[in-house]
Amino acid sequence: MFDLVLRARRVITPEGEVARSVGVRDGRIAAVEPFDAVPDAARVVDLGEDVALLPGLVDTHVHVNEPGRTEWEGFETATRAAAAGGITTIVDMPLNSVPPTIDVAALEVKRKAAQGKVYVDVGFWGGAVPGNAGHRRALHDAGVFGFKCFMLHSGVDEFDYLRPHDLADALHQLSGFGAVMIVHAEDAGTIDHAPGAHGRRYADFLASRPRGAENLAVARVTEFARWTGARVHILHLSSSDTLPMIASARRDGVAITVETCPHYLTFSAEEIPDGATQFKCCPPIREADNRERLWRGLAEGVIDCVVSDHSPCTAELKRGDTGDFGLAWGGIAGLQVGLPAVWTQARRRGHALTDVARWMATRPAELFGLRRKGKIALGYDADLCVLAPEEELTVDAGTLHHRNPVSAYHGSTLTGVVRGAWLRGQPIGAEPRGVLITRGEA
Repeated sequence: MFDLVLRARRVITPEGEVARSVGVRDGRIAAVEPFDAVPDAARVVDLGEDVALLPGLVDTHVHVNEPGRTEWEGFETATRAAAAGGITTIVDMPLNSVPPTIDVAALEVKRKAAQGKVYVDVGFWGGAVPGNAGHRRALHDAGVFGFKCFMLHSGVDEFDYLRPHDLADALHQLSGFGAVMIVHAEDAGTIDHAPGAHGRRYADFLASRPRGAENLAVARVTEFARWTGARVHILHLSSSDTLPMIASARRDGVAITVETCPHYLTFSAEEIPDGATQFKCCPPIREADNRERLWRGLAEGVIDCVVSDHSPCTAELKRGDTGDFGLAWGGIAGLQVGLPAVWTQARRRGHALTDVARWMATRPAELFGLRRKGKIALGYDADLCVLAPEEELTVDAGTLHHRNPVSAYHGSTLTGVVRGAWLRGQPIGAEPRGVLITRGEA
């Protein structure tokens, strides 16, 4: 007897897209049977001909900002938005909240702030900053999924960046206990010598964050990983120039992986109007030819996964009043619409839902040790997303669950509407049923 059976003509499994009946018992997938096999169950749900059943997405790059900057976003609003976007697990970044998650005491403050508020499962990253080397092993033992660092100013003064010698030392330390370092890879010196960000022209902002800053930083991280034997992960890759060096390093055995984000796969610099500060993020959205090379890198497996880098702020901080890219906060709020954004672009390039599920659910879970997430397969948590892949929506930032109605996707027509999400076999609804998860236990 199963607690639940979900039946769909299009179920995205590790073996491909197939018609299946998915049996759930005690919150986990206990059977994946042919569509016409209907096991005994307390509840049977036929999902209909126009939808596909995907594994719940796993977004390992979300800035929730609570506590400290909860007016930017918070656990309740962020996890509601995640669920509405088909995401059933997020991992929260260690900065923009106050205090930042750079020691165990700060982690406990973060966990207390989240307790009882989350609609999806939530894990946490630790931070690697100058001066917290003595706290990193304790954070690792407390269950953070790894450590984030910056190679230039982070945007907030309470989360300092690692200079090259600090980064090398940190990687050597983390290699000793098997922790991963996730890196915001832009070189501080290169950006210091670039033209300053100012004014309304997007072209001027783009010139202030040149590809060379990413290219040099990724090269440095790669070599440090080679020397130390540490595992590194490059965050929010925007420069396609780096892809050959990443592929080459992997052939040499360097433990390096990389993500990109829906906004880099969707937008191009040529399309961004002057003054449209809702598109400001760091590293920046680059040119259309760069976007197409990112897509090729994703198709070829050099880029491992796609996650949101949801980095919201208040409307005032986006400086829509002046449209000044030099003054506006840099970050894209896209948590709720990442799946339709990626699917819209992926289908145009001949990709299937199986590819999207691999990039946005399976691979992020595999990379960071979420052993029961990201697949519709026996023994996995029954975290599921119901998507109408042919249905269109026009994004209205004011109707999204994000705390602030600012989004680069506002007004975009996307394909793929999330009809619902299930967390451990329960439909995500009005009550927060998510749990706080730790590395190795999820």
